[in-house]
Amino acid sequence: MLPLIELKGTPFEQGLRHGQKARARIQHNLSIYFERFQTEGQIPRAEVVRRAEAYWQAIQTQSPNYAHTLRGIAQGSGCDLIDLVALNVRYELLYHQFAAKALAHGCTSFAILPEHSAYGHLVMGENWDWIPQVQGLILHELEGDLETLCFTEAGIAGGKIGLNSYGLGLAINGLVSADDDWSRLGKPFHVRCYEILRARDLDHAVKIIMEGPRACSANFLIAQVDTGAVDVEAAPLAARALAPEGGLLTHTNHFLEAGALGIIEPITEKTPHSHHRLRRIRDLLCSKHPLSVNDLKRYLRDHDGYPYSVCRHIDECEPPGEHYQTVTSVIMDLHERALWISDGPPCESPYQEFRLQRA
Repeated sequence: MLPLIELKGTPFEQGLRHGQKARARIQHNLSIYFERFQTEGQIPRAEVVRRAEAYWQAIQTQSPNYAHTLRGIAQGSGCDLIDLVALNVRYELLYHQFAAKALAHGCTSFAILPEHSAYGHLVMGENWDWIPQVQGLILHELEGDLETLCFTEAGIAGGKIGLNSYGLGLAINGLVSADDDWSRLGKPFHVRCYEILRARDLDHAVKIIMEGPRACSANFLIAQVDTGAVDVEAAPLAARALAPEGGLLTHTNHFLEAGALGIIEPITEKTPHSHHRLRRIRDLLCSKHPLSVNDLKRYLRDHDGYPYSVCRHIDECEPPGEHYQTVTSVIMDLHERALWISDGPPCESPYQEFRLQRA
């Protein structure tokens, strides 16, 4: 089961408690990532540290609150600050390498407009596919009039999948393009996620994505009660917003129209799996009307195309250093400010339920 950590106070105080409560998990994640930087990313430790130091200088200017949170996590966990920065910019460090190697990993996400969901609610979520050994957390954060509930990897500030008390939710997908370059030092992916989950309205959330440049490509699916949903495909130097079709938004790990952004998407043997998952989740969501949370749980356990299915599992033909699976499955009812989440593939792990206090 995923642990829940309650956070309040200043960004530093929140980071301090995160570090204190998740010390063992943070140390574990640092060990996992520094091994992956070396084995899969082919980045020696000294080079990881050099790149993290460059990002640390940028983050302090780009997002002072994020920087204060990182300082708190470092103090609370007893971990080296620059090692933690490397963990927090692991997206830029690894996805830059994935683009060079024509690889893309991660996630099947969706949003369902109220007219297609049971009880007329705006519902969204995803299966987040990543390194099996990574350990996660649920963070419940209170900052003035804002309350957030989100999933993060232990040691990464804020969250990457979650919702807030303004009825705004976020899901994400990894993307790669030939333009990806860690050294651009744009505002990092996880910093943008942190800021999106603190946005009071959808327009502001989209602006956070659009303000650039970005170091690496990524996909952000955002929705808000009484406003709607939008998917933003963001390449390093261009981005475009996609509207729902038939009351649905779905995305996996490829650009829907790379040419519309003027980019080149590396061709990879993994890409067909992303296309298959996109078709499959769309077909499943269109197969029933209206859709309930229980329907979504069932669809997120789908094994069509196993092991590269919506519910992804390890491909034992791949070397251990390149294993990936569904690490967590998330469903969010934005009207109810409710979140259901699994610790591991949803076919094996029960969903835990969390709710915000404010709505």
